[in-house]
Amino acid sequence: MNKAESAHIASYLEAEGYTATNDPHDADIIVLNTCVVRQSAEDKIIGHLGYLKGIKKEYPDKKIILTGCFVQDSKDSIQEQFPHIDLAFPPGAFQIMEDWTGNVCSTGIRKERDLLPAEYESPCAYLPIIQGCNNFCSYCIVPYRRGRERSRLEDDIVQEAEKLVDKGIKEITLLGQNVNSYGKDLSLENGLRDLLARLNSIPGLMRIRFLTNHPRDMNEPLIKAIASLEKVCEHINVPFQSGDNEILAKMHRHYSREHYIALIKTIRAYIPDIALSTDVIVGFPGETEEQFQQSVDMLRTIRFDNSHIAAYSVREGTIAARELEDNVPYDTKKERLALMESLQENISKEINERFLGQEVEILVEGKKKNKWFGRTRGDKLVFFESPDHYLGRLVHVKINKTSPWSLQGVLAAT
Repeated sequence: MNKAESAHIASYLEAEGYTATNDPHDADIIVLNTCVVRQSAEDKIIGHLGYLKGIKKEYPDKKIILTGCFVQDSKDSIQEQFPHIDLAFPPGAFQIMEDWTGNVCSTGIRKERDLLPAEYESPCAYLPIIQGCNNFCSYCIVPYRRGRERSRLEDDIVQEAEKLVDKGIKEITLLGQNVNSYGKDLSLENGLRDLLARLNSIPGLMRIRFLTNHPRDMNEPLIKAIASLEKVCEHINVPFQSGDNEILAKMHRHYSREHYIALIKTIRAYIPDIALSTDVIVGFPGETEEQFQQSVDMLRTIRFDNSHIAAYSVREGTIAARELEDNVPYDTKKERLALMESLQENISKEINERFLGQEVEILVEGKKKNKWFGRTRGDKLVFFESPDHYLGRLVHVKINKTSPWSLQGVLAAT
């Protein structure tokens, strides 16, 4: 979500005549887009704001903009605490920035800079469709920072997708803190399903992805839609967070281990070649060794293609911080994290080894260290070498090397 919002801000400023620089000393406007999902991230932002205070003191004409989840409704208090900030606006409230920068432009402060371009631009784009979350998981700060769920109008999303395709975008990833809640606040009966169907009909758009999903809100009609729409990729992220029902209840996840396993069986019944990824928290308050092993069993039994595994840390302002004691020792969390990561690495290695000798189709997204890279529809990262230009093209690659994290290959004969 932050990447999508940063891209929107950059695109707007470029349209206003500004150009990008990697050096804050060379910038007329410095934009800090913040994520505070962890307490450590918020602490880092405060430190960075201190650094920018020094730059502002040295160059008082520079303008500093602060946005993202660090900015709540109390924008005035933020600017009282950090008076060197010229503008603070909540995530997604772009009109505030656009009105303000319009006034800045008229002052003549803006100066042209030489653009520092990326060597290649991606044919993939993020497209936010819903902001906020209504779930209030006990460990999560998002509902307090981004607010309740607010869906964008379907027509606006489709129009933006069409504009992206006109600019050369071939793959769109729909974003939301809870993407499959899209449209509920607009009283849309089949919100995400209908939206996927409309996007699927856009000429020139090759692939559609969406994240992140909440297991409670995924249902059989949505899964059937994913299976039937040819542009929707066979890759779904479904966080399970814990394999133990008591821990899930403490997390306020509103589903059970049994519900989650049944959901995965339904997904695989309709989409046998689906690639699944998930999120897991280890060391949640009160988690016993037996409860942790329930999560290990989930990972081992379901065999996800990829997992993001994190050790629990207290996030001030959340329900868990107020009501639960962080009583799992740090060393125990580290051990559990390492065990889960090792297990997932072995599973990913075994899954990816199945691609050895096979041809896969990828959409080429860019180049790293003289190698082109792209992803399969199942989100496998693939690298190949070629002196020719392949950005934005669908190509077939024959895999000759695999690892837990990526695949290597050569262009297949056409």
